[in-house]
Amino acid sequence: MNLNAQIKSDIKDAMRAKDTQKRDTLRNIQVAVKDIEVNERREVTDTDVEAILVKYAKQREDAMAQFKEAGRNDLVEKEKAELDIIKAYLPEQMSDEELEATLKEIVAQIGATSMKDMGKVMGAAKSAIGSKADGGRINLCVKNLLG
Repeated sequence: MNLNAQIKSDIKDAMRAKDTQKRDTLRNIQVAVKDIEVNERREVTDTDVEAILVKYAKQREDAMAQFKEAGRNDLVEKEKAELDIIKAYLPEQMSDEELEATLKEIVAQIGATSMKDMGKVMGAAKSAIGSKADGGRINLCVKNLLG
């Protein structure tokens, strides 16, 4: 079962279980998926859905930081619950060691030697790693390897 179908199925399950938090979170993701299908007139792939999930997770993390700063612990908990739901659909994140090993291979394949080659490495890394590591983590590791 692909990721989009799994989310649709889980929305139905959440409705049956009267889990409004999960239902609403998954419906928001489904709206973004539908937006791509309608605007671009194509079927979404698992890669598209993962990109939506990553974007949505990043938004939840940013909102949590802002709510913490404002002292709104009730809203922090709400965002945390949504983030947990979203992370259940994302692939497991790479460890720092796995990320570094993968990036070393990419640097060797490209033949990157300095920070001037960072764009090439980042482009190749994004396609090779996908949503298994955050862009910020990738960027930091590439800088350490090239700098």
